[in-house]
Amino acid sequence: MPSRLTAQRDDEIFDVVNLLDEVVGQSTRKEVHTQKLRHRSVHALAFGADDRVFLQKRSMLKDTSPGRWDSSCSGHLDSGESYDAAVVREVAEEIGVVLGAEHALEPLFKLDASPDTGFEFVWVYCFRSAGPFVLHPAEIECGEWFTIAEVSRGIVERPKEFTRPFKYIWPRVIAAM
Repeated sequence: MPSRLTAQRDDEIFDVVNLLDEVVGQSTRKEVHTQKLRHRSVHALAFGADDRVFLQKRSMLKDTSPGRWDSSCSGHLDSGESYDAAVVREVAEEIGVVLGAEHALEPLFKLDASPDTGFEFVWVYCFRSAGPFVLHPAEIECGEWFTIAEVSRGIVERPKEFTRPFKYIWPRVIAAM
């Protein structure tokens, strides 16, 4: 488990999966990323009552896409962990929300592993929360609320400010809602 001073450890163990998202082995975070092995992750988007979405700006300590805007929460599945368990864990770890019935957690869609997702099979979820959020300082530099139009316009006008997976996920989120 990363400490409050680090965003991740290179020796974390992830499940490596095949084209059907079936576990075929395990490998470290570093190996999975450097060898572009298929693995698993979750993204969660927090929407307020006013339909604004909370986005995080990734910490400069992150090994991928430091300082870029991303989903409210995102993270890898631990070896042996389910997608549903991972999203609950990640939301609690990254923004301090313990998901319950009042948050209406909803799985939106699953994406196949590809270069656009960082070779991750990704389940994307949304939930309702107005915060307040407690941001994990090693994971998240800051967070802000945006309208759907502001996010869509930002991706077009300033694409380098957003993570590649988020830019791939966002139009699909809009279509799914």
